[in-house]
Amino acid sequence: MWIITGASGFIGSQMISYLNQMGITQILAVDDIPMNQRSQTTQGLKIFKEVYTHDLWNYLQTHQAEAVKWVIHMGAISSTTETDWEKLKKQNLDYTKKLWTWCSQNQVPMVYASSAATYGDGQKGYSDETHPSELKALNLYGESKRLFDLWALEQKVTPPHWYGLKFFNVYGPGEYHKEAMASVVFKAYHQILKNGYLELFKSYRDDFKDGEQMRDFVYVKDITNWIFELTQKKPKCQIFNMGYGTPRTWLDLGNSVFKALGQTPDISFIEMPLSIRDQYQYYTKASTTKWLAQGLSAPQWDLENGVADYIKTLQANKQTEQQPSQSTDQPQLQPQTQLQTQSHLQSQSPSQPQKQR
Repeated sequence: MWIITGASGFIGSQMISYLNQMGITQILAVDDIPMNQRSQTTQGLKIFKEVYTHDLWNYLQTHQAEAVKWVIHMGAISSTTETDWEKLKKQNLDYTKKLWTWCSQNQVPMVYASSAATYGDGQKGYSDETHPSELKALNLYGESKRLFDLWALEQKVTPPHWYGLKFFNVYGPGEYHKEAMASVVFKAYHQILKNGYLELFKSYRDDFKDGEQMRDFVYVKDITNWIFELTQKKPKCQIFNMGYGTPRTWLDLGNSVFKALGQTPDISFIEMPLSIRDQYQYYTKASTTKWLAQGLSAPQWDLENGVADYIKTLQANKQTEQQPSQSTDQPQLQPQTQLQTQSHLQSQSPSQPQKQR
């Protein structure tokens, strides 16, 4: 059995889809947002059982937990603008430490989500060889991830195999619910369809022209393939970057969306909100040297091909993959079926929904 946290979220749901394609359906899906209320991303996924985030600990005390082979921990508060440190600490630090401890005690391998936000403004570069103690995040979310990376590296008792993954700018199917945290590919697609043009943030640095801020964009299909590859090859336990390895501009991204839609680019620039100007990363580039040195695979989806593939999915699912609106909450599934209605709920409604990556 595999445990996937953040199962109703972006990468979590896509990881379940990938495992299903590999013939794996014995999956315990963990989340506080019901999968059957996010049918845009979870329809047709096959799992063994679904439990709320806070109910996982009860399940792990049962005999069924003896069958767990891997824990893929993608659940987290992922908002880069979250200002409630106690909430971030409880979910992104304390919960992850508790899950790590269980995996260590029960000798279960673990993959957990870190973030490229740990690199801050990039003054120390973007190498996964850089110790977390040398980094300074620009926001509380990034700091919560940095502190867990630091804690993990200090542990003497660990899971038999463990990997922390620093996700860069991930985009792809399954992110409709992320609202403000959705990728610019997703936002651009809807904005262009609605208005016929795309608005990007201006630059406030002389060394970057408008639209030429650079990010390392990586397609979610590469991410899920890499996570599964880790579980099969089991390289040395460590923290890895999860990026394409080549930075591209926002203009490149915008032009790719227009091209995929068969439209002539029409891009203008707007003011960046004051609330994020001091936290904004103008350049990111994942160093993939350590990853490739372990004999692990190179990315398969460059920006143009990844965007084109994603746009095809959005067009095919345009009746369900909607523009972000309000979020939903509540779960529970029957074993090995498509997602059921709320009449199948088996536990209490959570008091605090968990946001997903």
